[in-house]
Amino acid sequence: MKSLEGRVALVTGAGRGIGRAIALGLAEAGAAVGCVSRTRAEIDSAAAEIIARGGRAFARCADVCNYDEIASAVDATVSACGGLDVVIVNAGVHFTLQPVEASDPALWAKTIQINLIGAYHTARASIAHLRKRGAGKIIVIGSGLGRRGMSGDSAYSASKAGAWMLVRSLGNELAPYNISVNELIPGPVKTSLVSDEAEANMRRHMPQEWMKRPEDVVPLALFLATQPNRGPSAQSYSLARREI
Repeated sequence: MKSLEGRVALVTGAGRGIGRAIALGLAEAGAAVGCVSRTRAEIDSAAAEIIARGGRAFARCADVCNYDEIASAVDATVSACGGLDVVIVNAGVHFTLQPVEASDPALWAKTIQINLIGAYHTARASIAHLRKRGAGKIIVIGSGLGRRGMSGDSAYSASKAGAWMLVRSLGNELAPYNISVNELIPGPVKTSLVSDEAEANMRRHMPQEWMKRPEDVVPLALFLATQPNRGPSAQSYSLARREI
């Protein structure tokens, strides 16, 4: 079913992993998809795959840490596709675990810059376009670590905790404009960025968890993207088995 026929979506971090899978899923549901990433080869490949499957796609390089770049990418997607209805805030990083005392301050700050400030940049650049459509969806890819934290993972946990609060604040701000803002927590997902050692470590410490493929996240993303205009907002939806 083409539940998103006539809609336009934008996905950051669309070149690989969860972002790429969601971009493909949105296109299969009928949306034209703006694929955004820092890596040209990856987003060109994602857009080409969407087009090869009969969908519509537009690729644009941008670094979410640079507001002018992401704003330009959003504007270009709107110009190429005719509007904007759904925004998937997915671009993010998760560096090596480091206790705070031994952490690299520059790396710590970079994690916050990409995962939190990048989410803010993407949302801010999209709001005016969503308002022009009279409604819209912003879906932020979050993490359970933004609630419970983990030893050695303060930067990532803090960035995701901040992104969750951004979701709640924006959800309230944008409610009068029929724009919903929700968080999607995938739980553990096996992507190219997760080494075999990291996967084994997750399985050892979280044996009850469901180790997903990126494609397993798509149904929940589609569920949130297709909710009614006055549907749920400022909420968190999780695929993790472990209690948040």
